[in-house]
Amino acid sequence: MLRQKKSETKRKKREKQLILRNLPLLLQLPLVLIAVFPFQTAFSQSWDGIVVTQADYQALQAFKHALDDPKGVLRSWNDSGVGVCSGGWIGIKCVQGQVIAIQLPWKGLGGRISEQVGQLPALRKLSLHDNVIEGAFPSSLWLLPTLRGVYLFNNRLSGTIPPIVSLSPLLQTLDIRNNSFTGVIPKGFANSTRLYRLNLAYNRFVGSIPVDLTQSSSLTFLSLQNNSLSGPVPDTWGGGIRTSLDSEGSYQLQLLNLEHNSLSGPVPPSLSRLKKLEELYLGSNQINGSMPEELGELPRLRNLDLSSNSISGNLPLPLLNLSSLVQLNIGNNQISSTIPEAINKLEKLSVLVLKHNRINGSIPSSLSKISGLSQLDLSENNLTGRIPPSLADLPNLDSLNVSYNNLSGSVPPLLSLKFNSSSFKGNLQLCGYSPSVPCSAPPHPPFPPPSNPPNSHKKELTKREKILIIVGGVLLVFVLLLCCLLILCWVSRERKKTNGKGGNGAGAKGVAPPVGGGGGEEGGGEAGGKLVHFDGPLAFTADDLLCATAEVMGKSTYGTVYKATLEDGNQVAVKRLRERISKGQREFEAEAGTLGKIRHPNLLPLRAYYWGPKDEKLLVFDFMPGGSLAAFLHARGPETPIDWSTRMNIAISTARGLHHLHTRENIVHGNLTAGNILLDEDRNAKIADFGLSRLMTAAANSNVIATAGALGYRAPELSKLKKASTKTDIYSLGVVLLELLTGKAPSDASSTGASLPEWVASIVKEEWTNEVFDLELIRDSANTGDELLNTLKLALHCVDPSPSARPDIEHVLHQLEEIKPELAATQPEAGATTSTTEAAASAS
Repeated sequence: MLRQKKSETKRKKREKQLILRNLPLLLQLPLVLIAVFPFQTAFSQSWDGIVVTQADYQALQAFKHALDDPKGVLRSWNDSGVGVCSGGWIGIKCVQGQVIAIQLPWKGLGGRISEQVGQLPALRKLSLHDNVIEGAFPSSLWLLPTLRGVYLFNNRLSGTIPPIVSLSPLLQTLDIRNNSFTGVIPKGFANSTRLYRLNLAYNRFVGSIPVDLTQSSSLTFLSLQNNSLSGPVPDTWGGGIRTSLDSEGSYQLQLLNLEHNSLSGPVPPSLSRLKKLEELYLGSNQINGSMPEELGELPRLRNLDLSSNSISGNLPLPLLNLSSLVQLNIGNNQISSTIPEAINKLEKLSVLVLKHNRINGSIPSSLSKISGLSQLDLSENNLTGRIPPSLADLPNLDSLNVSYNNLSGSVPPLLSLKFNSSSFKGNLQLCGYSPSVPCSAPPHPPFPPPSNPPNSHKKELTKREKILIIVGGVLLVFVLLLCCLLILCWVSRERKKTNGKGGNGAGAKGVAPPVGGGGGEEGGGEAGGKLVHFDGPLAFTADDLLCATAEVMGKSTYGTVYKATLEDGNQVAVKRLRERISKGQREFEAEAGTLGKIRHPNLLPLRAYYWGPKDEKLLVFDFMPGGSLAAFLHARGPETPIDWSTRMNIAISTARGLHHLHTRENIVHGNLTAGNILLDEDRNAKIADFGLSRLMTAAANSNVIATAGALGYRAPELSKLKKASTKTDIYSLGVVLLELLTGKAPSDASSTGASLPEWVASIVKEEWTNEVFDLELIRDSANTGDELLNTLKLALHCVDPSPSARPDIEHVLHQLEEIKPELAATQPEAGATTSTTEAAASAS
């Protein structure tokens, strides 16, 4: 018995050793089975949450075969089904083996959308925007019970929207703008109690606006612009049943855009029920009647556009209750009232367009109290009286048009300097806005009639005679001073001519004065002071500078900028620094001497500086005929589009200038904005105001940082640190890139309560990326789509809230040049620029 047990023990021990020896081979068996039976594994009923189901795999194959893929984007969609839900198939997202999202925007796809997309029962999101897909809308899509978002904008789809759209109860977003859909807008969209975004713009829809859309309590965005809709605008807004979505019964609509249709009838008063409405666009229709007073009951309304209709009557006074209003455009109508004196109650107003109406009365001086006003168009009306001089005090006014009215008197001098004659023409009794329309001098009072013959007795002077004598004396002194000043300028000019004819001509016009150690110093002429030149194409004396005709170009925290025209016709830009903001003279001159040596094609060079006898400080720069980037982007008319190549050229040249400052000069700009990026005649950028912080006191630099924050360019960390760095410059550059992409000024975005980077990020997050870009760029997106997206990604990288996450300027420049290599080839190489040390060496 004992022997039998020992034998059994030995047998089990041998079996165990055999199993251990063959363990590696046994472990490989499942891999062999998978290799031999791949399809059984892929489509097994016992999938593990990563493997796609067989039904979804077949639907995706049909979807792929219906599309044209000239770029080979879908080559990862293999025939084995491997990797569908594990990230191997581009644009596909799954949950538990079922496809929930197809996202293939900007891929150059053509063909059509297969009806078999309706065989993806768990599909929530279909995003195929910005392709060239044709054909009809697949009806089967509306039968999907979990469908939430459809993004098909910017394609070539056609046909009608089927009425079964009402069978999608969870639909949240439908964006099919910029296609060729026809027919009527079907009823039933409001059946989805979660629908918050509906964009059917830029199609060919006809018929009326469905009433159920006006009663949806979930819609926040409704855009039906640029169609052929007709009939009256429904007066049933906010007339639906309360839902649990909003227990107070108020409606969520924030944007309503119905412009560029053929809608008629009056502006519906029921719009006043939409208490959360922020933007209302009804322009370019056939709307008539008067403006309803109820519009004044919209507390959040920021943009109101009723332009190009047939609206008549008065401006309703309740409109002045719209304290959040930023833009008001009711131009090209038949409004016949006066402009109310209390218009300054619209204290946030930035754009006011009342052109081409029948508005009468005078221009109220209270307009000058709206400090944020940037555009004022009152042209083609019946306005009378004088232009209020206080309008010149508006710090942000970039566009003014009061032409073709019945205004009289002289144009305030500051306004005539800032705006050209087209802003004032067509007013027969208006003068002083152009050399061809001078204001005549006031007539001299007639001589008094002869008095009685003087008697022999000495008569004491009357009070009136004493006043006349005093006034005459003051006028005589003023005339003498004026003559002295004219003689001074004439003597200075003659002296310069005389000096220019002799010697070697070093002081002749058009030749820079000698530069010793990077600067040429001369006296301040008759006026005293000290003028220091750096290398440049122009030669001028301090008297030339002080006698030049000046035109105000703008104001900043540092001072006022003038366009100065010298006597020989050459133009320079002169920045007059504010009092008590700069360092002492010795330190100022040392820092200015360093800045005056910096030269780069994309930096605005400091040509000279002047220190006057009463601590007056002038900085002289080249005059840039293209103006600032801010004006170029935001003060142009719709007839002046800016293409993508021009914007990218500006971006690359700006990055090159900043690259030189950071890597060659070790200078942080600290105040980079679109306002101090200037453009030459070829639209190349030149960064201005670099290094000025070195000339200023700490208090002045703190004010500059605060101003940059108000304008929307300040990096978030500067609110605490108060010290600029290369990373804060990168943030500002990122904002400028977003400005070029969106066409929006940062101050426009900040009126919504969010910065421009925050606004862009929120749009991208919601898969509305196409809405970020300026409409002018979208028109050519088929050719530039990838470049737009890559630049957007780079810009968002630059404005990352964390400074350490932002790229350095070398990375930014490299990325921009990779995005648009044909422009990079036309730019100067970074290594070819001249550093301060090299400039000093060459000067000596």
